[in-house]
Parts: sequence; C-alpha cells; structure tokens
Amino acid sequence: MNLQKKKDREELERRIPGMPWYVEKFVNYKLPDLSPSSLLEYVRDYETFFSWLMAEGLTEAKSMTAIPLEDLEKLHMDSIDNYRMFLATRKEQANSRTTISRKLSSLRSLFHYLSQIAEDENFYPLLKRNVMAKVSIKRTHKPKDTAAKLEGKLLQDEEIAEFIAYIKHDYAADVAGNKQALHAHELNRTRDACIVSLILNSGLRVSEVVNLNVDDLDLKKKLVHVYRKGKNDDTFKTPVYFRQDAVADLEAYLQQREIRYKAPKREKALFLALANGKKEGSRMTKRAIQEMVVKYAKRFGKPYLSVHKLRHSFATDYYLRNDLYKTQEQLGHASPETTQIYAHLTDKTMEEAIDRKRPAGTE
Repeated sequence: MNLQKKKDREELERRIPGMPWYVEKFVNYKLPDLSPSSLLEYVRDYETFFSWLMAEGLTEAKSMTAIPLEDLEKLHMDSIDNYRMFLATRKEQANSRTTISRKLSSLRSLFHYLSQIAEDENFYPLLKRNVMAKVSIKRTHKPKDTAAKLEGKLLQDEEIAEFIAYIKHDYAADVAGNKQALHAHELNRTRDACIVSLILNSGLRVSEVVNLNVDDLDLKKKLVHVYRKGKNDDTFKTPVYFRQDAVADLEAYLQQREIRYKAPKREKALFLALANGKKEGSRMTKRAIQEMVVKYAKRFGKPYLSVHKLRHSFATDYYLRNDLYKTQEQLGHASPETTQIYAHLTDKTMEEAIDRKRPAGTE
C-alpha cells in the first residue's frame, strides 16, 4: 500500500471512534470509492464542525460521539451562515475561500448521505431535514484564474536546464562561505538534481516521488510505476514516462545511492536521506523534498518556486507539444477541466510561436 495512504488509514481508524455513529456509517459507505487520505480530510472537517456546534450551544451533547441526528435536523440557514463566518474569521487560523468551500462541501456530502441514501429500520431517511441542501457552494477558482496566478512563476524553456545545472554546480559558489551548507550540498547535490530533473521531465507529484521504490524505476523504458492520487486500488501502479533528459541524472544518483546514503538491503525507497546521527539512510520525506526545492529556488532568484510549480512547469511545456488528453493522462488528472490550466498558460506562448513562424512580408 502507498505509504501515505497507510498512515492516513491508521490515522482515520484512530479518529473514527471520536465521531458520532452516523459519521462512521458514512465513512464505511465511502471507503470503497474514496482514498483514506480523502476520508481523513472529511473527518477533520467534521471535527471542526461538531466542536463549533458544542461551543455555540447548538447541541446539549457533552461529547462529539453523543451529538444526535435531531440536532442536525434543527439547524437553520442562519446557523450555517454563522459557521461560514466562523471559518473565515476564527483567531487561531482563518481559512481561505477554497478551504471554506471544501469544509462546507464535506458537510453537504454527509447530510446528503444521511437524508438521501442511509435508512433506518423502517426504510425512512436517517435525516428528515437537510439544511445543507439549501447551501450554495460556489466554485472558488477556475482554470483560467489558476493560470493567471501561475503566470510568470514557472520555469520556461532554457530555465529548466539552468535550474538543474545550478543545483549541480553553481549553488556551491553561492554558499562558499558557509562550510555546513557547502558540505551538505557536496553530499546531496547529485540526489537533489536527480529529484528536480525527474519532476521537471515527468510532472510527477511530490507524493509520487516520495513513494518511489528502486524497483519502480525502468531506465530502459524511461518510466516509473506510481500509485496515482485518487485511485483507491492499491494493487496497481500506473506507468508514468519521463524524458530522456532525466536518464543521466537518475544513473548518476543510482551509482551513489548505496555508498553515499549507506542504504540497507531492506530499504526499498529510491530517494534516501541520511539523518544526523543515523548510520543508515531512510526514505526522504515529503517535507524534506519541498524544503530542498525552496532552498535552491531562493538562491536561484526564483523564491516563489515550489515542488508543485516544478510540476506545473513540466506540464506547460508538455502541453505545448501534445494535446489536452495526453497531458491529462501524463499528469494523472481525474478531469480534463483541471488540465485546462495549461491551455490558458500556453495561450500567450502559442501566439508568440505563430508570430515567429509567420512568413516574411505577410500580414
């Protein structure tokens, strides 16, 4: 099983006993179709909502597990509006519009299940009145809006090769006065350049990179086998191809993997880190890869660059050479609508390409 899914499933099982019985019923209903990671987000959203219900005195229950269905049936639209306001303004962590929409959508899914699908012993709906059916949840961002936010914040054309070369060579000159940073770079530059090169030549998600095992890599066919986001089948890994440009970087890292990171034979992870005080390397974490990219990006002069923007950089370049559906398949998007981001991002680039190819003397 995907390592992150395994952790999320364990966390889900830990949290479920703290939920009302009908939430556990909903989770069991959704389990065949949704990943443990998605269901864990649902449960976290419900914890926030039920805690708010108790704090506002909208239930007399002393614990979340004791909140009855009748208290959900009594909720008015004013209550939901107040909850929306609470999410937007709470002191400890005000939520973005996207997060608020997701939390309300989670509630709507639960209420819909209880009122339209789940039944009691007399075949009546468990929830007789569904206030969430009245709640309009607007789409918070469209592909065109996302593209506008990304414009000018991605690597383009020669910048892709320049960033990889910077990690391999030029970063050392920028930190020459810092012995600790210089030592860390000397130890990890081949690995770091390999990770960045793989993402920029395949469009892999950071979670997919973290979960890669050595056996998932096929250099001859130029592909890796990954668990794709949103696919709840843990028996099948999707083959994802990478460009020839990544082959040399992967070969260079593989030559160092066992010796430099003291990889034990039992360790299957492709990308390893050797933590301070540890004698053997272990699988790199998602955070370690994210922080690594940010470190190089700042010195490279692009502080807004992130792991996910490396994926966007590949996707934009890939879309210019292929169609929407090939790009969707390469990136593992569930819907072509998500992939339309790159259609908007490449509009200007394609227009410039047409102008460059226009015959001389024509209008």
